Parts: sequence; structure tokens; C-alpha cells
Amino acid sequence: MKSLRSLSMLFGIAFLASCSNTQETNTQEDPDKAEFPNIIYILADDAGVGDVSSYNPQSKIPTPNLDELAAQGIRFTDAHSPSSVCTPTRYSVLTGRYSWRSRLKKGVLFGYGTALIEDGRETVASVLKSSGYNTAGIGKWHIGLGSGKKTDYSKPLTPGPIDNGFDYYYGIPASLDMDPYVYFENDKLVQPATLKTGKHGLPRGVGGGEEFWRGGEIAKDFKHIEVLPNIVKRAEDYIVEQKNSKKPFFLYLPLPAPHQPWLPTAEFKGKSQAGAYGDFMVQVDSVVGQIVRATEKAGLTKNTLIIFTSDNASHWYQRDIDEHGHRANLNYRGHKGDIYEGGHRVPFIAKWPNKIPSNQVSDELISLTDLMATAAAITNTTLPANAGEDSVNILPVLTQQNANIPPRQTTITHSVDGTFSIRLGAWKLIDAPHSGGFNKGKLSQYTDMPQVQLYNLDSDPSESNNVYDKYPAKVTEMLTLLAKIKQQSS
Repeated sequence: MKSLRSLSMLFGIAFLASCSNTQETNTQEDPDKAEFPNIIYILADDAGVGDVSSYNPQSKIPTPNLDELAAQGIRFTDAHSPSSVCTPTRYSVLTGRYSWRSRLKKGVLFGYGTALIEDGRETVASVLKSSGYNTAGIGKWHIGLGSGKKTDYSKPLTPGPIDNGFDYYYGIPASLDMDPYVYFENDKLVQPATLKTGKHGLPRGVGGGEEFWRGGEIAKDFKHIEVLPNIVKRAEDYIVEQKNSKKPFFLYLPLPAPHQPWLPTAEFKGKSQAGAYGDFMVQVDSVVGQIVRATEKAGLTKNTLIIFTSDNASHWYQRDIDEHGHRANLNYRGHKGDIYEGGHRVPFIAKWPNKIPSNQVSDELISLTDLMATAAAITNTTLPANAGEDSVNILPVLTQQNANIPPRQTTITHSVDGTFSIRLGAWKLIDAPHSGGFNKGKLSQYTDMPQVQLYNLDSDPSESNNVYDKYPAKVTEMLTLLAKIKQQSS
């Protein structure tokens, strides 16, 4: 990992030297940093790789804005979230560190979960802020707020985003189906949760998802269906405001969609052939178009890096495929929560007109942990040894300069129950006899099954043929490597 980081730094120096040819930049107070790009990171919630038409021509969901983003930039086919559920991935995106190295060994936080990011830990926002960026986050936080055993929303919400490198943050504490249903701005609630809402609808696990949320406390100004439009309008306004700034900006935009409750607004209802979920994903696609147009309005298009991805794969069951004929996770096995590819292989699209050639497709293995090292390379920043430990610079592949240098040969993912998988080239090993997901059943069901799973994703992308018994040396090699990585920086 350290040798890859060294390569990242070398490339970052070369990259900065090449920036003198850019056509449009922010004018910054520090002339040495005048060429740094704006960075917008759009993190969808539960979007599947098969939802996007450029990945899946048979998708039942029209995604013209994402398809245009891909046509104008680069699309990755082997991108992975470091977890198949949400909170751990968000920790990893912002810290460049696998979340199982933190106190969260499995599962997710709920709305009263306290701050997961450790005091003093560098984040993407803090690194970019130190490099002269304005830093903002708008959207779903879901990495915990405050300290102690339970968040006290009557007190300042610290530790929180403003303690983790963000100049500004506006959003909701957790998922759209988790109370308290409130907005917070920086370290305070916009309005307190003085009302109650009952449980609404049925959750995904029993066939629901549309209009489902848990019962709990809610603020007077909170309406579930208005959250996504509210967040996007604030993001648009923020981008346009940056037109007059002398600094580049980083905008972290974690959307609450298409996670349940599926709440497409009126103009998007019936726009897909995949029910309310598909319609909500059409709205997500529209959001991407709104963000792109905001950069155009601000005159910042050419030197803005826009990334679209998802915190994990889609929560889409076989019964949904049967009903709609739509494969949200393509032909990959499993879904959100699982350790199989259908739980963590995600769309990843990037556009940066000044640096990324148009209409590129990369099959390189990347992880969402890689934002930290990539941001450091863009800004020629040397990360301390205890920051971004699991992050790798993907800038050479993004820009297709020195793209023959594979960013990583290995990556680790863990499932909702803490089951690990490790990739080594095309090989994938799962350190368990089951899916590790919501529906894995009782472990006693698997007592007669092999305790590890080994798949070659080149020949078996659907993970249907466990070849652990044919390649015992590969199993040993990968188990040894997994154990070594888990022992590092834990």
C-alpha cells in the first residue's frame, strides 16, 4: 500500500505540472494552487450498477443524465463499496479507511448513533481544506453525531461534520426511514423534533419499500417527500455561489435516494418500468443533471471533477426482478447487505473536461476508499502515515495518463454481519459459508458447507461455482493476505 502511495505522489507532481494547459480554472489567492479542480462527489443511496443505462442497456429505468456523464468522462466496471451497507461505506469514503478498523465492526448506525469518525482523524474534507478549498456537505450524514451513548439533539451536534473538515454542512442525520426526522445545519438542528410519526408502510425485507419509514420523532418542517428536492436545491445554490470565490470547492453530496422510502415527486411518477423504486431512481438521475447544469451556470464546468457512485448495491430481490424484469444489480449474485458482488459492485462515473478524456471505460479494480488518496494526489498533498491507510490514488486511471499502472490488485469488502471478502486480481475469497447478508439464515444451516468460498470473477462473475477445493494454495494465499491486512492499523 505504501509503494502505491509513493507512485500516487509522483504522479501528483507530474499532474500539477501538466495543469498549466488547462483552459478554465478558479482564481485563487494562492497562485501555486490556482489550478486545483472543484470536486463534487455525488453518493447515491442503494443505487445498483444495473440501474444505469450505460451499464445495462436492458435497464427499465431511463438515466439520460448519467449516460451523458459517462459519455463525457469515464465509467468504471469493477468499482466496489468497502461495505455492502451504508454507514461503513460513508466512513470509508471520507477517511480512506476501512470502517472495521473503527468501533463499527458490522451493521449500521441509526439516527441516535454518535460520531464514528475518531477525534483528530484526517478526512477528505480536512485534507482539501488544508489545501485551500471551501468544503461543504449537503445531504445524508449517517456517520453519527455527538458523543456518548446516544445523540442529544438539544445540544450542539459535535463531534460532527464541522469537526471533520467541513466549513458548512446541511442535511439529515441518517437514512430517510430512521428517526429523528430533522434537518441539521452545521452543529444545530434547524427545528427540533417536537412531533411524533408512526411507522409508515412496509420495509424491503417483507416486500415493501414504497413510502416506508420507522416511527419516531419528527420536526414540524420535515416532510419525507421534500427531502431530496430540498437537498438538491441547496446544492445547486452552493455551486452557483462559488462562482465568485477565489478558492476551489469540495462538495460532498450524499443523497437519501433511491433508498426506501421510495418517494418520487409527481413529475417522476410512472417514468420508469420498475415501479416506485425505478421512478425514484429516475429522480436521482435528474438530480445529476441539475448539478451539472449548476456548474455550467457558474461557469465552472471545465475544471470541475464530478463523481457519481453509490454507497452499496441495490436492495433489489429476485421477486422484484420477476415482477418488473429489471436487474438492478445486473446478473451479479445477491443484493445490498450481501458479501456477493450484488451487494457491493457499484456504478462509478467521473467527468472532468479539463483532464478526463470523453467516453472512456475502465475495467480496473477500484474502491470507494480511494477518494482520499486521489484528492491528496490532485493537491500534491502528502498524507500522514495514519491517514487514508486503505486508500489508493486512482488519478492515473481517471485521466488515462499512465493508465497502465493498476491502482490496486486487492481490496476488501465486508457485509452487514461483518463477513469479509478479499479480491486478488480476478480471484475473490469469502471467509464464510454464506452470504453474510440480511437473509443468510441461521449459521446452523451451513454446518455441512465449506467454510470458505473461492470464485474466479473472470470466468464466473455470478459467483455460482465455488472452486475452493481445486485451488487450495490460492485459498491459503488469500486467507493469509486477508489476515495480514486486517492486522494493519487496526
